[in-house]
Amino acid sequence: MSQKPSIPKGTRDFTPQEMANRNYIFNTIKDVFRLYGFQQIETPAMENLSTLMGKYGEEGDKLLFKILNSGDFAAQLTDNELLGRNAVKLTNRISEKGLRYDLTVPFARFVVQNRDKISFPFKRYQIQPVWRADRPQKGRYREFYQCDVDVVGSDSLLSELELIQIVDEVYRRLKINVVIKINNRKILSGIAEIIGEAEKITDITVAIDKMDKIGLEKVNEEIASKGISAEAIEKLQPILKLSGSNAEKLEQMKTVLAASEVGLKGVAELETIFGLCEAMKVETKIELDLTLARGLNYYTGAIFEVKALDVQIGSITGGGRYDNLTGVFGMEGVSGVGISFGADRIYDVLNQLNLYPETSQEQTRVLFVSFGNAELNYCLSWANALRQQGINTEIYPEPAKMKKQMSYADNKNIPFVAIVGETEMQVNKVMLKNMKTGEQKLTDVEEIIQML
Repeated sequence: MSQKPSIPKGTRDFTPQEMANRNYIFNTIKDVFRLYGFQQIETPAMENLSTLMGKYGEEGDKLLFKILNSGDFAAQLTDNELLGRNAVKLTNRISEKGLRYDLTVPFARFVVQNRDKISFPFKRYQIQPVWRADRPQKGRYREFYQCDVDVVGSDSLLSELELIQIVDEVYRRLKINVVIKINNRKILSGIAEIIGEAEKITDITVAIDKMDKIGLEKVNEEIASKGISAEAIEKLQPILKLSGSNAEKLEQMKTVLAASEVGLKGVAELETIFGLCEAMKVETKIELDLTLARGLNYYTGAIFEVKALDVQIGSITGGGRYDNLTGVFGMEGVSGVGISFGADRIYDVLNQLNLYPETSQEQTRVLFVSFGNAELNYCLSWANALRQQGINTEIYPEPAKMKKQMSYADNKNIPFVAIVGETEMQVNKVMLKNMKTGEQKLTDVEEIIQML
């Protein structure tokens, strides 16, 4: 007996109904992106490893899927190299490409490579899959879609406002209750500076970004394991436990960061963003969270995460300002800011809350059923007329028993069945059956078009 086929852990198949639900998410997000003037691009699934490595921090680099070179990839390796088992050196010899980890770094590469073809500020969106060699668990997959929206070539904080407005609009349309958490990497740099550990900013941010998952005690242990002094960790505690309204937290941070120029700049940026959101009456709750760090090295300013309030799951949207990203590809001085919607987590949230619309735009609205070849041919012109009016229409492809054809309609949740027999053909009509109510009536093509 042959073994049952399977797919890799952390990946999923999607049925037609599931794809209809996913496309509802993608189409909703696309519509909002376009509303704010963003244009779509695509980049390859694989990039050169030289493009990807070193952009996500040490932890991120470990999660990159590497692709073995074509042909006999081991032919050029010496026995000493193989026996040495140095993973980094071996990877450099046998793998030149990798699957993209996110859409932001490929986007930065795209901007640099196409700088003469695009106008700045450049507003792009991108909806494609990414891959991470992570341990699969609820809400975390090895292959998943990101829906990214970015602006590059502008320092204006109006871009941050627009991204928050996009989040507000997308989740209002999807009917998901969320909170937008916001922080600023300049504030985190200022904190590292005033506790005397400026050079350990990456270690500190990677640790405190895990606060929600592992708690304060474990975060402190991780920070200590990086060689940060007990005195510095003690100074950090009141900051990590800060409470009050957004305005109250910022006022407290002005005092804490009085000696840090970069920290105070971060506070001023957040005050501006909060002021713009208030002026534009953004309805979604926005919360200053000083433990939010987003462990990626390239963020330099405001950082965002969006959490669903009615479902236990990780962040469903995240992003931030990354002033120096294109610099690593030789294009200095281009500021960027963007956010990424996690389509797979949004999909899981909508599934749990059962928030999909009852009918999908992709759903077949009318199925023609018939009892002979003459009737089958009769259906062709009718189906063509409905399709020309944008009505999704199917013809059952062969004469078959009524029960079989009706079962097909039921299984696909098709709301109307057009029955064609000799009687219907004689009067140039069809018997239209409402599959929900069971009601039937003789109908001509114009009536069906008006009704649907």
